[in-house]
Amino acid sequence: MSLPGKMLLIDDDLAFCQVLARLLQRRGITVQARHDAASALAALEDFAAEGIVLDLKLGADNGLLLIRDLLARRPQARIVLATGYASIATAVDAMRRGAWNYLPKPFDIDALTQAFESAPETPPPEPPSDPPSLRRQGWEHMQRVLAECGGNVSAAARVLGVDRRTLQRRLAKRPVRERPG
Repeated sequence: MSLPGKMLLIDDDLAFCQVLARLLQRRGITVQARHDAASALAALEDFAAEGIVLDLKLGADNGLLLIRDLLARRPQARIVLATGYASIATAVDAMRRGAWNYLPKPFDIDALTQAFESAPETPPPEPPSDPPSLRRQGWEHMQRVLAECGGNVSAAARVLGVDRRTLQRRLAKRPVRERPG
């Protein structure tokens, strides 16, 4: 499979959408672009997108939180989460939520084609039989909240109910290592 025949671009960067849409249209792909979550979900009512390029940060909206709603409307669509704020935690979270693949920005059309052609070689890890420690779970929770706040430390600190500097200090530390049993 190459690129899908119909693609929905969801990104709040208008220039990025215009350039990517032009590149895709030159390859014969029907493209629609939306710049926020509400209009993207509404577009799927009439536009049968086979592929979706979704930005992690959509202004006030969060691309990670949008994945499930998009798949509820178009379950067969392949979603590639594209972001300029790439991290392993975000990639794993996107895959767990149902994204087909993950692509750090900037990318070229060949990288996008490859992202739609095959799923990542390493699927998200299965949950371990031994649950992680409470300290590890706390660190992972901070990472998830930070991702849901689009990388905004101040907003994540408000959600978590801690001081911004405290959260920055905790995030600067490496994740808690598990001791072998």
